[in-house]
Amino acid sequence: MNWPVGLGAKGNEGVAGMVKQSQYSLGYVELIYAIQNKMAYGRVRNASGQFVQPDLASVTAAAAGAAANMPDDFRVSITNAPGKGAYPISSFTWLLIPSRIQDATKKLILTDFLRWMLGPGQKMAEPLSYAPLPKRVVEAEIKAISAIQ
Repeated sequence: MNWPVGLGAKGNEGVAGMVKQSQYSLGYVELIYAIQNKMAYGRVRNASGQFVQPDLASVTAAAAGAAANMPDDFRVSITNAPGKGAYPISSFTWLLIPSRIQDATKKLILTDFLRWMLGPGQKMAEPLSYAPLPKRVVEAEIKAISAIQ
């Protein structure tokens, strides 16, 4: 993207390096990158007018705020989602899954893995510095997995 002012850099490392080299500068990196690299970060004003600290709970709150209007195909942005506790610069990580899988073995392996991700796998999200999915999103995704032919 071409910004009207400032400098750009590629990826979390590039942006972090550029910010470190430029006095009084700001940049955006993924929350997990900031946490792992012990970077300072601040609050951002959300759609409700609240200044929200980026953390796992505020990212989950953004997902929950957007879940109310999530279509069946899950194409929704959680950026600037409604809700007082929603962090405004949030995003889902996406998987593209075919609606039909011819090979029965592959279908079983994939759907079992997806169910694990949405069930027991959710317990691994926070220790890895990722926000767990809200219950409403998990329920909708499990329903969609059941529809894979």
